[in-house]
Amino acid sequence: MQPFTCHTGLAVMIDSANIDTDQIIPKQFLSKVTRDGFGVHLFHDWRYLDDAGDVPNPDFTLNKPRYSGASILLAQENFGCGSSREHAPWALADFGLRAIIAPSFADIFYGNSINNGLLPVKLSANEVRQLMDEVASEEGAQITVDLTTCKVTSPSGAEFSFTLAESARHKLLNGLDAIGLTLSHGMQISEYESQIPSWRC
Repeated sequence: MQPFTCHTGLAVMIDSANIDTDQIIPKQFLSKVTRDGFGVHLFHDWRYLDDAGDVPNPDFTLNKPRYSGASILLAQENFGCGSSREHAPWALADFGLRAIIAPSFADIFYGNSINNGLLPVKLSANEVRQLMDEVASEEGAQITVDLTTCKVTSPSGAEFSFTLAESARHKLLNGLDAIGLTLSHGMQISEYESQIPSWRC
């Protein structure tokens, strides 16, 4: 998993609350169990005018040329609600997004994002609104998300602080998913196993 330390990228916004996981990645695209290939289906029902995904919706934010290559998404409260499908952060990450900034997230989506290297940043509603206003007013507006200092810097230079559990921060800074975190304790695990009496094996 790619470590997340500090990222500066083009920002895009979807100014809606309660964006659920079925909107993020519709159920008909969940047949795969690997993490790649979901980005093309991200927000499928909003991005495309047809079921096959051949006709882009020119009015949808992510399809507008000014937001091409965006890596930071701004959204409103309760982002990622609905079913617990892990495919949602897979699709967001596969599309090229590195961080989602919103006032609140659904709990399961929040945990799934961290476990898959996607940083969910909680800011106040007013701070998110300021970021959205700045991004809307300036083409090519970039935002910096610094996990080493837990600060977000707006296009105008305004700074906002956020918090993240230290365990989650450690995983993201070091690029560790659940398996990687376990393997990082390999020496301690081996030492413990060597002390188990043979009659217990």
